[in-house]
Amino acid sequence: MSNTIHLSQAGVSVVIDTTSGTPAILHWGKALPAIHNVDDLVLTQVEPTPHCDFDAPQTIGIWRENSRGFIGQPTLVGARSGRDFSNQFVLRDTKVDGNVATFISVDAEAELEVLARFELTAQGVLKVSQQVTNLGFTDYRVDGITTFLPVPDYTKSVLDFHGRWMRERQPQRQEIRVGTWLREGREGRTGHDATTIQFALAEAATYERGEVWGLSLAWSGNSRQLVERTAIGRTSIAAGELLLADEVILKSNETYEAPVAVAVYSNEGVNGASHRLHQMLRARANHPTNIRPRPITLNVWEAVYFDHDFDKLSALADAAAEIGVERFVLDDGWFGSRRDDKSGLGDWVVSADVWPEGLGKLVNKVKSVGMEFGLWFEGEMVNADSDLYRAHPDWILHAGGRVPPTFRDQQVLDLAHEGAFEHVFNQVNAILSEYDIAYIKWDHNRVLTEAAHLGQAAVRRQVQAIYRMFDQFKAAHPGLEIESCASGGARIDLGMVDHADRFWTSDNNDALERQSINRYTSIVIPPEMLGTHIGPTKAHSTRRTHSHTFRAVTALWGHAGLEWDLTEANAEERELLKSWAAYYKSKRGLLHSGKTIRADQTETTSFIHGVVSNDKSEAIFMYAQLTTSDYSRPANIRLTGLDENAEYRVRVVEPAGPATAMQLLPPKWYAGVQLSGALLATVGLRSPVLHPEQAMLIEVSRV
Repeated sequence: MSNTIHLSQAGVSVVIDTTSGTPAILHWGKALPAIHNVDDLVLTQVEPTPHCDFDAPQTIGIWRENSRGFIGQPTLVGARSGRDFSNQFVLRDTKVDGNVATFISVDAEAELEVLARFELTAQGVLKVSQQVTNLGFTDYRVDGITTFLPVPDYTKSVLDFHGRWMRERQPQRQEIRVGTWLREGREGRTGHDATTIQFALAEAATYERGEVWGLSLAWSGNSRQLVERTAIGRTSIAAGELLLADEVILKSNETYEAPVAVAVYSNEGVNGASHRLHQMLRARANHPTNIRPRPITLNVWEAVYFDHDFDKLSALADAAAEIGVERFVLDDGWFGSRRDDKSGLGDWVVSADVWPEGLGKLVNKVKSVGMEFGLWFEGEMVNADSDLYRAHPDWILHAGGRVPPTFRDQQVLDLAHEGAFEHVFNQVNAILSEYDIAYIKWDHNRVLTEAAHLGQAAVRRQVQAIYRMFDQFKAAHPGLEIESCASGGARIDLGMVDHADRFWTSDNNDALERQSINRYTSIVIPPEMLGTHIGPTKAHSTRRTHSHTFRAVTALWGHAGLEWDLTEANAEERELLKSWAAYYKSKRGLLHSGKTIRADQTETTSFIHGVVSNDKSEAIFMYAQLTTSDYSRPANIRLTGLDENAEYRVRVVEPAGPATAMQLLPPKWYAGVQLSGALLATVGLRSPVLHPEQAMLIEVSRV
């Protein structure tokens, strides 16, 4: 076998060389032709030897060992009672199977074995798995394994995402400088402020064009993501689990497996990288859209809150069915003493006060009008005012005998405690077994503080436990769908995506806020897995009032639904909702399978967002006027991602009613024009002068 391994798929190449006795990545990026002069390629990447440096060139491989002359952070950080903190791993075994390369290396003196696995998927996404095994007889403490991948010297900026509750995943871009740009998450979950991915970008890279290298982590706990440029001028992008003190201590022959790092390259901008990730997820046999279309969902939280009245809920069910809703979800307040948000969590039994005859009457009503029934849980949490806490106060995550400060009057159950795990699983499972429940919304409204199990840091165990619980629910109830909600838009990541079917994108249903939240969350997670609902006319979160059209058009760009007291909708609104629901059903096959387009724009006052079918035969675009334009006539609407050589028919469609505008006459093309994909992408269409906080839909079909 050659010392140099070349993995290549879907326009991406990864070249790994082992000549020096340790795996070293020579290239990750644009696809390379077959490499015939391998030895010469390796020579091109041998560093020079400057003054005031090591006397001979040193190969810094994937493990970044100090013993090989690397003075930055090593990939593996750990020690054995103060010893074996520095390693030199010697390659022992290499295995290549198609586009998967596995390397096993050993440090005999430190009594450690490490494994690195590189898998290049059919979509050109690189998955990196790493682990360390303790071969010694004494304990080895793991402080962390971080996946580092090199990016070219010509990368110029880093793009990542920040946020807070009700304003998640907002983009920020800045220059890459010498040093480390580090994003850490210490909430015990993927937080509202967490970046779902970090990108290193070439100078001219945008959403539509240019080279980008992205790295994400398939993990729902503490994490660290970084972009590093060293003083010698080399740049890396990295991600890994953030381990707390002594969280992982390996006994003899035990192994720590780091979360998988998911890396994506594109020479078609951020949109191209996003599409690779979407394709990878959609290729899974159990991906939601490979099982069934995504049903329109009504969640009744903002309609009734804790006021559970059968007659009111029955009227909501009738109104929803008339509109075309396919799933009805009863939210918080149906169990235990849960009349407000201060008690009852942990007691997952139907409240005799609110539902003296059980939930059967409501479930039957919902099903009788042709909808599925869904139910809310927050199984990882407990209130002090609950039967569970009174019986088992020791079942919460805590350290040093202290009770952590309350957060929304809640504590976190220690799911690494088998008693706590079994309590939650058995009570929830009993509800799922008694009633015909197709869907559960699983909330998580508190960060983890002093997350310890029997005195030892236990964030990792907590994350593994919820993955296991979700998997057990699905095994026990085939076809069950789970929505992961964490104070709205937290815990959205490529780890939870393998255990949940949907994410509640944000607690903020304000359509203006959702324009950016939906747009940037969908960079990593495909839209069919993101809950996007039409909220009330006056948003409960911001008190803004928005037109039906703006709310409805915004909600189309995901797994659409409603969170609104439909009994308050007038006859005109109900007719528009019927039209909107019918349109969503007719177009969800396209919305949930095509390439998501985020157009580059000269103005920040509007968004052009769309989806183009994989064969480029049809597309839908949204033009959203967020605030008033700087100009009396806004910049043209460019429709990109189409076949430049094909002819397309373009027209405005208004399934949710027309957008209002500040103009005497609309642009002449509204009724329909025929243009090539090249003209639509370069010249574009004259923009209407919409009122702020308005949106319209443009349909495109190949002639």
